[in-house]
Amino acid sequence: MRSGEHPRRGLLDAQEGEDARARRSAFAIDVRRGRCESSTMREILPGIFTWPWFSQRHGYDFNGYLVVDGSGNVCVDPVEMDEKVLADLASKGVSRIVLTNRNHFRAAARVKERTGAEVAIHPADAQFARDKGTPIDAELAHGGRAGPFTVVDAHGKSPGEIALYWPERRLLVVGDACVGKTPGECALLPDAVLDDKPALCASLRRLAALDFDALLLGDGHPVLQGGRQALERLLTRLPS
Repeated sequence: MRSGEHPRRGLLDAQEGEDARARRSAFAIDVRRGRCESSTMREILPGIFTWPWFSQRHGYDFNGYLVVDGSGNVCVDPVEMDEKVLADLASKGVSRIVLTNRNHFRAAARVKERTGAEVAIHPADAQFARDKGTPIDAELAHGGRAGPFTVVDAHGKSPGEIALYWPERRLLVVGDACVGKTPGECALLPDAVLDDKPALCASLRRLAALDFDALLLGDGHPVLQGGRQALERLLTRLPS
């Protein structure tokens, strides 16, 4: 125990670590068995909740996230959900809905209507989302803040693609900058849907320079441990 550390705090930290490991293990098992269902919002890391919506077209889950924090709860890229998940979101409270890119408006309007949260997106992608019927209340640019997160430029898939970085938790959230088709690994979307692949590759290299362990992906399997290494492995397969 470190000097000045309260013994009770040390026990709580240890228990939190054990609880987090149990959540990660249970989540990984359910992913492998195909058990992730949209009827349940699951805590995969302390204060980090997710619920999936399976895309038949893509063959993997789209993910919505709720990050609970004293600075304001943030809902990221909310996917479609049943009433149980929507009620759970409303019960926990949502201060801001963050869309990481123009295509991830998803169920944002529905969550906004139920919770009263404002919807925020990068200005370069804002008009596209509005044209799709999503009310946009605020715009986020590189270096901005959203709850505990710092907004990081990740453009390339779209002009306004962003990532969300929480350095104290070593946590990075991305939307379409990369996806998790295979558990524990990252991949790019097909070239046909990328606005600017060289720019995206450059964005991913900048993201890989950040200090993070958990990588929460908007599409596919999140990488709860070793996320930075997974991104680095992807970079070795990309053009320099």
